[in-house]
Amino acid sequence: MNIIEQTYKLKEAAPRLAASSEEVRNKALLTVKERLLEHRDEIFAANRADLDRAESEGISQAVVKRLKFDEGKLKAVVEGLDMLVKLPDPIGKVLLSRELDEGLLLKRVSCPIGVIGIIFEARPDALVQISSLCIKSGNCAILKGGKETRETNRILFKLIYDSVLESGLPEDCLAQAELHSEIDELLTCYKNVDLLIPRGSNAFVRHIMENTKIPVMGHSDGVCHIYLDKDGDIKKAIPIIIDAKTQYTAACNATESLLIDRSRADEFLPLLCEAFKENNIKLRGNKEVMDKISGYSSVDEMKEEEYNTEYLELTISLKLVDGVKEAVSHINRFGSHHTDSIITENSETAEYFMNMVDSAGVYHNCSTRFSDGFRYGFGAEVGISTGKLHARGPVGLEGLMTYKYKLYGRGQIVKDYSDGRKEFHFRDL
Repeated sequence: MNIIEQTYKLKEAAPRLAASSEEVRNKALLTVKERLLEHRDEIFAANRADLDRAESEGISQAVVKRLKFDEGKLKAVVEGLDMLVKLPDPIGKVLLSRELDEGLLLKRVSCPIGVIGIIFEARPDALVQISSLCIKSGNCAILKGGKETRETNRILFKLIYDSVLESGLPEDCLAQAELHSEIDELLTCYKNVDLLIPRGSNAFVRHIMENTKIPVMGHSDGVCHIYLDKDGDIKKAIPIIIDAKTQYTAACNATESLLIDRSRADEFLPLLCEAFKENNIKLRGNKEVMDKISGYSSVDEMKEEEYNTEYLELTISLKLVDGVKEAVSHINRFGSHHTDSIITENSETAEYFMNMVDSAGVYHNCSTRFSDGFRYGFGAEVGISTGKLHARGPVGLEGLMTYKYKLYGRGQIVKDYSDGRKEFHFRDL
């Protein structure tokens, strides 16, 4: 069955999945959890095969880190499944109840988007997160993972799909695409696929956006910033910066650029450079930065236009700025509108930064690595959206829902209202 035929099947199954009970969907999630734990050795063996192939093909270490599915990743996805089961059912929430006239009742009710196509590179844990979110939210999904993790993706999908069938959900609510050529085929399925969520490089996401009529939600780059303000606490700053850069360098919410108020440079830079040496962090900066720290640290010179670089490795950009206004201006110009943080003890400065930085996540005195659906209590996420329509930031259950209007009447017709025989008497219930 080709991709177009699969999307027709998904479209047909979508209303049945949306009408399924929360009990059945939660049962499916718990069954997925059981199967993942039971078959952990098979999953890890498949992942080792993917990792060995990646090493032999010379794939970058940043990508290899994302490929790895070990006990830590398994523990995280299992915790996410438990969290999803505990979350309230997102389907059927009454968002508006209004009487238009006597006997004419309008309701706005939450419902799944329908059929979602998710195209992701490298990370096999993303397959579990995405499919589990779609199950809980009642969305049918077609999943296309990267060729780098084809063995891991194959076994994960089979375990999830078998769990779905065993739990009584519609047979055609999930599908997997494996061939690269199937991506372009999927992009043509605008009649059957309601939303595309791409996760990958800037070039990859841009290709998706420019070659489909299907609405696209997601982000490309993760150029996240930390700004040390003139009133920042250095004791807080060093651990926050090190965590944001090193805790998981291949993540899109890892900090790639550091801004420091000039008034703090002489005091802070020696401590910062020492911490960078201890953590093997490579430093890049403009000529001012080079001149400032040449005596106690090596630094690679960079041009102004390079401050929009996403490294995904132990490299960070550094720039000195005059105050929070210049920091905000720099971030809004060079950032990717993902997640940016300020370190300051001045609450007014923090509020200015958080109001003026145009990003999906704006933080005060904490690491950018907190930008994550699991850490927000969403159970998991299908990705981070840097757009402003429909969903923004980590996209969990709420971001996979839309709504419909239901109007309950008793034989009313519009002609009576347009002729003046009847009038609307709007009353929110």
